[in-house]
Amino acid sequence: MVRDGLIIFNSVHKVMSAEKYLKSCGVNAKVMPVPRQLSSDCGLALVFPLDELEVTRTVLAEPEYAEHSLYALEAGGEYRLMR
Repeated sequence: MVRDGLIIFNSVHKVMSAEKYLKSCGVNAKVMPVPRQLSSDCGLALVFPLDELEVTRTVLAEPEYAEHSLYALEAGGEYRLMR
């Protein structure tokens, strides 16, 4: 069972900007440290409810957010790359 989605960007600026944009679109996105089993240049990620994936994908299609990694958090705590 998949619980949440996780987005990793290559900069803190993009994480903060995407969080603000997603929230303005009604997505309950929150900043969190990148999990140990994943890596990131900036060390921060966004977590969001997976039932808001469609809206999130629309936001991530914007050119400003094109460079990202999107993961699904499985119930067992494993991350599966979605893109």
